[in-house]
Amino acid sequence: MASAVLPSGSQCAAAAAAAAAAAPPGLRLRLLLLLLSAAALIPTGDGQNLFTKDVTVIEGEVATISCQVNKSDDSVIQLLNPNRQTIYFKDFRPLKDSRFQLLNFSSSELKVSLTNVSISDEGRYFCQLYTDPPQESYTTITVLVPPRNLMIDIQKDTAVEGEEIEVNCTAMASKPATTIRWFKGNKELKGKSEVEEWSDMYTVTSQLMLKVHKEDDGVPVICQVEHPAVTGNLQTQRYLEVQYKPQVHIQMTYPLQGLTREGDALELTCEAIGKPQPVMVTWVRVDDEMPQHAVLSGPNLFINNLNKTDNGTYRCEASNIVGKAHSDYMLYVYDPPTTIPPPTTTTTTTTTTTTILTIITDSRAGEEGAIGAVDHAVIGGVVAVVVFAMLCLLIILGRYFARHKGTYFTHEAKGADDAADADTAIINAEGGQNNSEEKKEYFI
Repeated sequence: MASAVLPSGSQCAAAAAAAAAAAPPGLRLRLLLLLLSAAALIPTGDGQNLFTKDVTVIEGEVATISCQVNKSDDSVIQLLNPNRQTIYFKDFRPLKDSRFQLLNFSSSELKVSLTNVSISDEGRYFCQLYTDPPQESYTTITVLVPPRNLMIDIQKDTAVEGEEIEVNCTAMASKPATTIRWFKGNKELKGKSEVEEWSDMYTVTSQLMLKVHKEDDGVPVICQVEHPAVTGNLQTQRYLEVQYKPQVHIQMTYPLQGLTREGDALELTCEAIGKPQPVMVTWVRVDDEMPQHAVLSGPNLFINNLNKTDNGTYRCEASNIVGKAHSDYMLYVYDPPTTIPPPTTTTTTTTTTTTILTIITDSRAGEEGAIGAVDHAVIGGVVAVVVFAMLCLLIILGRYFARHKGTYFTHEAKGADDAADADTAIINAEGGQNNSEEKKEYFI
């Protein structure tokens, strides 16, 4: 927006003549009369101020141009286009373009709308106030043009895992130039953009180099545009198609507890997933031939009545056009479960309860240390039973001796040793019976 002081006199008359010349033939006389009357009544411009505002509008929408006057004294206001053609003189429209419509006219404002704005409407529009000296102010209309077309292109429709592919996104014919952002799923990636200008319009091309993995299969690559004329998200996307070699996994179907013993059956299932899907799954025994009693049925391996000659490594192999992969299962056949009878101790006061101790070791096939663990557990159980029996025996003996503990008395006559003969000794002993001390002897 800018304002200026216009020359008066002959230049005002020239402006009036130009406005009349641009008008349709039927309106020229009326416009000339209005201009002449206005020129004859031009007031002074003291205290008046003409102003307007710049306008930014999206192509195809409506722009509003407003010429406003502060402290108006009924001076004439007119609006001109970038070619200096009169759009409105007061409330009269000499220009034939019907997209311009009067919204408001008063002594302090001239407001005009322009519908269906195009890029050719961009430029300076002038507001003129007929005072002495005349005043002029201009407003700039800026037209925003969103991208007319958004395209994404992938170098290869189908990629192989580990391969680097090129993805391009183009936003055509926008104003100003667009900003392009890249996303793989929810993760933002960085691309390289180039801008090409043609006739005030811009075409932007962004390049993304992407190394794909099997996890990227089915994930969208998104090209998103940011532009002042675009509300919300303007984007386009392509889904990645990635081929990858099989992923192989062996599942033990039977036995359920995972411990393989002699006489049991073993069933393994091979699961292979790839793109394209593997068409054939094979079983082999590494470094040896497959047992004669082994049964192969597609992805399943079944071995009945296991024995220790079946020990070894069994491999499941799968392949597709991308490559091949395998998974191994190490089989170790354990001895059948053992039952160990506990030792018994018989006493008069102890009742021995027979306990059956069953050791079940659940471990991964192929771990030879499981046998040693079973032996240690058995030895520990036997020692515990023996110690318990000895403790019970000691308690019983202690209680028995405690019951037979007693007191014993002996009587010795004092003075019998000094008697001359046996009769005298008896007499002396009977006389001193009451005064003798009790001697207690304890037998333990």
